[in-house]
Amino acid sequence: MTKPIIRKLRCAIYTRKSSEEGLEQEFNSLHAQREACEAYIASQRSEGWVLVRDEYDDGGVSGGTLKRPGLQQLITDIEDGLVDVVVVYKIDRLSRSLADFAKLVEVFDRNDVTFVSVTQSFNTTTSMGRLTLNILLSFAQFEREVTAERIRDKVAASRRKGMWMGGVPPYGYRIENRKLIIDEERAGHVRWAFERFIKIGSGTELARETAAKGILTPKGNPMDKKFIYRMLNNRTYIGEAVHKGESYPGEHDAIIDRAVWDKVHSILKESPRKRAARTRADTPAFLKGLLFGPDGAAFSPTHTRKGDRLYRYYVSQTVLKHGAGEPDPTGPV
Repeated sequence: MTKPIIRKLRCAIYTRKSSEEGLEQEFNSLHAQREACEAYIASQRSEGWVLVRDEYDDGGVSGGTLKRPGLQQLITDIEDGLVDVVVVYKIDRLSRSLADFAKLVEVFDRNDVTFVSVTQSFNTTTSMGRLTLNILLSFAQFEREVTAERIRDKVAASRRKGMWMGGVPPYGYRIENRKLIIDEERAGHVRWAFERFIKIGSGTELARETAAKGILTPKGNPMDKKFIYRMLNNRTYIGEAVHKGESYPGEHDAIIDRAVWDKVHSILKESPRKRAARTRADTPAFLKGLLFGPDGAAFSPTHTRKGDRLYRYYVSQTVLKHGAGEPDPTGPV
């Protein structure tokens, strides 16, 4: 009697670890998952199971998204017909989201691929297996959401205590031992910017002056108007910690005095148009309305800076609107 021919089933192992902690170790969590999956595949050798050579690993990547390099490569190989069985240590290694897992099951079904969890044995080709998967995934997603809520609550509680919870430090501070420490050189630039804004009342002018002084952002770019206004509205500078619009006393030292902050914000409450008009009034142009070009277009006052010097001059409205050397299309030919 001839033995039935056993079809070979190409098995791909997928491993994942959410954090990067411990990945530098010679034997880490990814290795442990792979070892358990390889042992399981070896136990199914009589069923025709064989391990594929390619490894699909994602270290330091959350299970809350499908945008993982290892997983995307696995999906590509499944679509190319190179995989018959996907083996994982636990179901949440593949995904913690019920919606995302439903998308993966569609890919598996479309390509006749079976999904197996080493520690939770079931088969996705049966209705009972799908029910079990959905139940397990519901708990996995619940656990993920509870963990996220716990982290958000921890961050909120820490901010209420004035603690720094990570991210890019504001200009004028540096991070030491997870705390904000004043960078004296940049803090001097911040104090100068606040004091200067009180005098000129214009973010645009202040941006020009910071550029003239060679003051750059941490990324090495000139401070534009947007950066200036973010700086002027950052309550970190008065020693406060902000979380979701609420301010709390911070652990760090203030760079700006409260009196200076109040003066700046009394100016910011004014209409930008009023502030711009006042700035223009502070730099009078005595020949405005008196100079005209050969085409009858008025000359408008403007200025530029070179070093610490301010140069004022007048430019034709025709040049401003249509560029130098370009005739006014509405004027005579």
